[in-house]
Amino acid sequence: MKKVVIIGAGPAGLTAASELVGEKDFSVAVLEESDAIGGISQTLRHKGNRMDIGGHRFFSKDQTIMNWWSEKMPLQGAPSYDDKVLNRQKPLVDGGPDPEKEDNVMLIRRRISRIYYLNKFFDYPISMKFQTFKNMGVINTLKAGLSYLYSCFHKLPETSLENFYINRFGKVLYKMFFEGYTEKLWGRHPREISADWGAQRVKGLSILALIKDIFKKFFGKKDSKNSETSLIEEFWYPKYGPGQLWESVADDVKSKGGEVLLNHKVKEVLCENNHIKSVVVDTLEGEKVIEGDVFVSSMPLCDLVLSLNDVSKSEDIVRIAKGLPYRDFVTVGILVKKLNLKNETDIKTLSNIVPDCWIYVQDTRVKLGRIQIFNNWSPYMVDSPEEFVWLGLEYFCKENDEFWSLSDDELIKFASGELVKMGIIESNAVCDSVVKRVKKAYPAYFDTYNEIDKVISYLNGFENLFCVGRNGQHRYNNMDHSMLTAIYAANAIKNSSSDKELIWNVNTEKEYHEQKANA
Repeated sequence: MKKVVIIGAGPAGLTAASELVGEKDFSVAVLEESDAIGGISQTLRHKGNRMDIGGHRFFSKDQTIMNWWSEKMPLQGAPSYDDKVLNRQKPLVDGGPDPEKEDNVMLIRRRISRIYYLNKFFDYPISMKFQTFKNMGVINTLKAGLSYLYSCFHKLPETSLENFYINRFGKVLYKMFFEGYTEKLWGRHPREISADWGAQRVKGLSILALIKDIFKKFFGKKDSKNSETSLIEEFWYPKYGPGQLWESVADDVKSKGGEVLLNHKVKEVLCENNHIKSVVVDTLEGEKVIEGDVFVSSMPLCDLVLSLNDVSKSEDIVRIAKGLPYRDFVTVGILVKKLNLKNETDIKTLSNIVPDCWIYVQDTRVKLGRIQIFNNWSPYMVDSPEEFVWLGLEYFCKENDEFWSLSDDELIKFASGELVKMGIIESNAVCDSVVKRVKKAYPAYFDTYNEIDKVISYLNGFENLFCVGRNGQHRYNNMDHSMLTAIYAANAIKNSSSDKELIWNVNTEKEYHEQKANA
């Protein structure tokens, strides 16, 4: 029997474990550095309220992943609490669980995300609706239109993320809706960031794509030869947040004989002749060595390279690995009685709060990047969803920088002060709060990133090592892409294959992540 050692209990690591556990030829051990399941897809519990770290829509263009999720957590067959109270209609599954009576249930939620700019709401991604032009005003609309037309005939070389955006939206819209937010997110101006990030996250989205989307919906046109695409309007979400699903998967792995070991930090990877032999792990009981036949790594690519005791590892590989950048992440949970934002949509919500799951903050006067409203992700994330609004204020920073190093009390005071400054809440409105810091949340596309292929080639030289997931590949994957890398790795392991090409080719298609194919 071969022992498979999996580093990391996030979506990629646990997907790989789930795919391999129970197979008669394999034993599985998952090593997790922290004391929590789910990686950045974990759910934090705080006094009856739950906080999703980063926000996770369960949606994929890959039916394999949609089936995987629904097998683990069936879709709702009866209305959720808020839908019942508000008499909102949702597609339900015959025989599916009732979320009011059962916990193991996937909710069907409406996708609402908007940009908050100039104290007004704009669709995210930016749309070509009348309300968009009204909010922008006549002069800005004319400027944006002329700028876009100019960009259609004067394409810039796509040597940076800035040029990537300008080519697709024009300079005016770029400066309004992309430049400031991107710099908040990455701590770098878009001119310093590789266009690869745009290729990863924006892909086929552009003004022309948005206009086409409008006409498709208006005329109901479908191409039988090539499936049309449109922006998703609904997504799935576990009753108690993404961590609920991954905790369930971890329990299932253990029930089938696998190990899921928390507080097990890999500090050294021991190899010999292009073959991984074992890992040295720090635990609460001290250091120990865990041997294995196959290794699946979702730990940060830089840490993996630096932990390898490989004598053939070149200084150049070490230099590139050390230079791979990340952005770290702080979420400040804020509980309030009410928001000053008015719900001017036709979407009914509990207490008539704004219907957004996410609000992207373009206001460059504040450091705040995004606001999550957990009531709208799932009413079960909030202890009293009709009495309180439970917010997640998201900040992007660098580990140990000035912001990261603030105390929890200082972060809460700073974050609530920004909401007051923006007019979203009144002073002294905070009823409760919590802080969560996340290291290496976002692999970044600058510094030595343009040389990453050398590192990938080096790691592929280890026949029994498979790199999966967002951090494992230093690629800004969504959860479904991270899972696919793990599924392909598990298939390769089952087939005794050392071919890694399919694993590394996940998420290289050119469509926008939040588009769906129309049948």
